[in-house]
Amino acid sequence: MKIVQDMTRYDDFKYVLQDVGSLYLGAGFSYEELLAQELVPFKLKAILSQYVLKEASPETTLESQFYYLEEDTFLYGVFSQLKIQIKVQEQTPKKQSRRIFGNKSGQALGTVSREKFVYQEKVYSLKELAGINLARKKAKGMLVREIIVSKLGMMTFSL
Repeated sequence: MKIVQDMTRYDDFKYVLQDVGSLYLGAGFSYEELLAQELVPFKLKAILSQYVLKEASPETTLESQFYYLEEDTFLYGVFSQLKIQIKVQEQTPKKQSRRIFGNKSGQALGTVSREKFVYQEKVYSLKELAGINLARKKAKGMLVREIIVSKLGMMTFSL
């Protein structure tokens, strides 16, 4: 979090990382912020400005774009051509059991089990994530955290 001229700016999940085969984008970026980032490759900026921004608002974050993305849209076609994968966190139940001991005897009287929800990370392909309906995403407590763009997909994308 940065405070700039009486304005609070949250930079959580706003990062650009690269390795040999992929480009990793934090899901907190809006398209406008991505175009202003100097670490984003020029070709990705060109794809965003020529194709994506014709269908989406510049203020749209990557998180909301991919959370609500449906299979039969133009943007789905653009993103599938880029071979995008999405890293999400989702709630999964984890059983916890405890033994209950008696006061003086020290013997176990029984066990009490309860469910606790923990977040686990999972990487989905674009088709898998778009195939999950919105109600199921909300029921799983799904949070989009990172967008993984294939450099091969970006290289083969023709403008």
